[in-house]
Amino acid sequence: MTPRLHRRGLLRAAAVAAAAALAAMAVPAPAQAAYSTVSSYTTSVNGDAADVYHPVTGSAHSPWPVALLLQGANVDKSAYRGFATKVASYGFVVVVPNHYQVLFGQPGLYATGAQATWTVGWAAAENANAASPLLGAIDPQTLVLLGHSFGGAAGLNLSTGLCTPPFCMAPLPTPPQLKAAAFYGTNNTVPQTGQTPPVANTVPIALVQGSLDGIGSPANGYATYQVVTTPPKLYVSLLGANHYGITDAQNPAGARPETSAQTLDQATSVETAARWSALWLRAQLGDPVGQAWVYSVGDFFDANATAESVH
Repeated sequence: MTPRLHRRGLLRAAAVAAAAALAAMAVPAPAQAAYSTVSSYTTSVNGDAADVYHPVTGSAHSPWPVALLLQGANVDKSAYRGFATKVASYGFVVVVPNHYQVLFGQPGLYATGAQATWTVGWAAAENANAASPLLGAIDPQTLVLLGHSFGGAAGLNLSTGLCTPPFCMAPLPTPPQLKAAAFYGTNNTVPQTGQTPPVANTVPIALVQGSLDGIGSPANGYATYQVVTTPPKLYVSLLGANHYGITDAQNPAGARPETSAQTLDQATSVETAARWSALWLRAQLGDPVGQAWVYSVGDFFDANATAESVH
């Protein structure tokens, strides 16, 4: 047997063993089904209109951690309905705000890392709100980050304590409630120089990257993964997806147009990106199913993605 064939055999054996372990846990296999059905409602976070997606069954598993989704530049919160719904189904309260600000004289939807602290405050108040469908069902001490493009870059700044305009205009403290992050179409490469400075992260980071991304290049995404200094870390290449593989439709109104055509079905790309992101975040919160998926079997079973991790 050649070394390559031997390695394939070992990978297959490991995948089969991990799949058996998943079945023994008596929980849904990550590739097949999520944990819960989902409902949604609107709210306000520090004055920003926001959509909230949350589990409505399996309440025995609450309180649920909060996942803040930082939007891409000029991508309305409504464009993330499918992605946010899928992430919520894995046991998160997903908060998707519209944050307006003016950057270099241009008003628009631009996320900021300050939203993390605002969301922690919202979570504590909402958990105690007798009129909320999430009364007593939120874990306000556990926050995770999701981010797309500009929002992912803002999240990277927050997770490192750095401040790089335009993604951050003033240094921001990392809230102690922040436990992990997963960003789509995000990199740390400086356009003017092509250099990718180290990402001195304070929480585990996953980078999910469309292999056909024409705005945030896969080369820059992988270069950023390589310089994330502190494991655990994960890089997922979503095969056939482009920069808007995370949104409900290609080229959301008002956002920068993508010139690289996506070959993966839109619904499949959204579901796959959400599954990897959610299971990565669950893994960092100690879930053995998430850990088995992101570190062992996911790369074997998922035909639409390849993954690399250090943990």
